[in-house]
Amino acid sequence: MTTDWNADLYLRFAEERTRPAAELLARVPLESPGRAVDLGCGPGNSTELIARRYPAASLAGVDTSPDMLEKAKARLPGVSFILGDIEHFRAEPAADLLYANAALQWLPDHESLLPRLMESLAPGGVLAVQMPDNLDQPSHRLMREVASRPDFVAKIGAAEKVRAQILSAEHYYDLLAPLASSIDIWRTTYCHVLADAPAIVEWVRATGLRPFLEPLDDAERTAFLTAYEREITAAYPPRIDGRVILPFPRLFIVARR
Repeated sequence: MTTDWNADLYLRFAEERTRPAAELLARVPLESPGRAVDLGCGPGNSTELIARRYPAASLAGVDTSPDMLEKAKARLPGVSFILGDIEHFRAEPAADLLYANAALQWLPDHESLLPRLMESLAPGGVLAVQMPDNLDQPSHRLMREVASRPDFVAKIGAAEKVRAQILSAEHYYDLLAPLASSIDIWRTTYCHVLADAPAIVEWVRATGLRPFLEPLDDAERTAFLTAYEREITAAYPPRIDGRVILPFPRLFIVARR
């Protein structure tokens, strides 16, 4: 059984995680949407951005994590937060803005998912999506390599299946173009400056490492994190001031119905 997300761990890098959310929202071409939904709202940091830009909108947040929703409700008590699954989400009534920041990469079958989300938009509505595109980065490649070692593979299983590769920008364009009046699509690599290699491990423990750590017992988790941190330390050497740089590619899509 999948354990809940750890909102406190996620928020240790709240500023870095919120920056792409803000840059996605800045490209949304809507003046005053009537109804907006933050899909995979997490602890409400992205929902707060929507509330500030569109204070008159009827705003809701959807997430599968009770811990994340508890933090979101404390942050924004006037917003409706709903325990729910994006994979089966349908806006009723239709939404003017569906916003998904760093959420859809966890879901399968984007060929069906994204057109279904577009169908939940009112005419002229916008689907705004940001997804990490970092599975080829050392931070994530090394997760799979450590997970494939004899000490861990029996419990974790096929590391390549833990999270599927997202589609290419060209594929998403072709998928959405028949349903959209306009599409804005771009890819940005953020270079996050962190204190040291263990900080990179802390970053991904809240997200990408979760599916690898969940099947393990406490001793195995400790062994996994020790082995992974050793590999991360070698892959991300310190810069001149002792800090490290974590390159983080992300794919952005803003499609208007």
